[in-house]
Amino acid sequence: MPNFEYIALDAKGDETTGAVTANDEADAIAQLRKSGLYPTQVAPQGAGGVSSAAKRRAKKGQRSKKGAKGGAGGRVAGKVLMIFTRQLATLVDAGLPLLRGLSVLGNQEKNKVMAGTIHHLADSVSGGGTFSESLGQHPKIFDKLYVNMVKAGELGGVLELVLNRLAEYQEKAQKLKNKIVAAMVYPIIVIIIAIGILIFLMTVIVPKFEQIFSEMLGDKPLPGITQFVIGISRGIQGNWIFLLVGFVLLFIGWKAFSMTKGGRLVIDRLKLRMPVFGPVQLKSAISRFTRTLGTLVTSGVPILQALNITRDTAGNVVVSNAIDKVHEAVREGESVVAPLEASRIFPPMVISMVDVGEETGQLPDMLLKIADVYDDEVDNAVDAMTSLIEPIMIVLLALIVGTIVIALFMPMITILQELNNQSG
Repeated sequence: MPNFEYIALDAKGDETTGAVTANDEADAIAQLRKSGLYPTQVAPQGAGGVSSAAKRRAKKGQRSKKGAKGGAGGRVAGKVLMIFTRQLATLVDAGLPLLRGLSVLGNQEKNKVMAGTIHHLADSVSGGGTFSESLGQHPKIFDKLYVNMVKAGELGGVLELVLNRLAEYQEKAQKLKNKIVAAMVYPIIVIIIAIGILIFLMTVIVPKFEQIFSEMLGDKPLPGITQFVIGISRGIQGNWIFLLVGFVLLFIGWKAFSMTKGGRLVIDRLKLRMPVFGPVQLKSAISRFTRTLGTLVTSGVPILQALNITRDTAGNVVVSNAIDKVHEAVREGESVVAPLEASRIFPPMVISMVDVGEETGQLPDMLLKIADVYDDEVDNAVDAMTSLIEPIMIVLLALIVGTIVIALFMPMITILQELNNQSG
């Protein structure tokens, strides 16, 4: 009988390699399963078989498992966590045991922090701990929303369903974040380039023109606009260290102010009321609030606990305060609608849909529908913001650069006229 090489997972979820004698591939798989192994790759020995690269990868995974654990304890990007959640949901949904799924993902994860964290999770689960308790040991990566949704899934026996919901939630949240970030990239780049050009004009070009004016016009008075531009140029050249220090101190002061409770409230209120940017901030906050609350309640998390988690993950103090009032109202047995309406930040459409959801007993589904609607609203708001920002910035830059150009060329006209008079 021929020999078959294999890569398989053992009872602890570790990858192992070897060879087995069998009639065919199906027989080899059956023998491995009887031995308590879960084969991931089986092929005839000597005819390509399991590739040496695959075997090296499996052995490397075994050798480096302990080393990878050293990466646990840090933070990971939202995209890395999103991919992990989707992959784990797919594996568990396909019938692969949770421990084995964690081991597979841990061995193939390239991010060292995430790989170490996954191996810690696998060790904790294999030691008898629940998955949600294991996640709770890594608060820098898995927030309260993540842990509580998994806990609800474990209690309800629907972990695979909850993982899929978590993956969908993270994918939509990441998509929303990417759209807002992409919309902000263009104006930020333009502002940086514009500042660079202005600094170059004021520190290099304007001083050279000032020297020309001094040599050609002598003591003749310059136009007011020219004197104004030259004055700014001299101020920048003579006080650039003070300006830089002032900018740094202003930035530090702003950060310190934003870290205080009152400062954070003022800044977040301004964010929602800003022209152009405000509508995007408000609609994204509403989308996050409704999707988070709807996902938690749909997954089986009690409404009061879900409101606490939603408040902590709202991302805006004004919205968090509104959710806190909703929590107090629900705890007293009152309606969700009244405190939402009293906050004056939620549009009438949102309040009406929540009211209908409460009346029909379908509040979680209605919240998710509101989130879908506001995802589209954010798309439209981002497009509108981008279309407004472009002409505003073009006009603003044209005014600034145009002012400098006019200020420099007005004395040049006087110089040309004098040269013509002299030649005449």
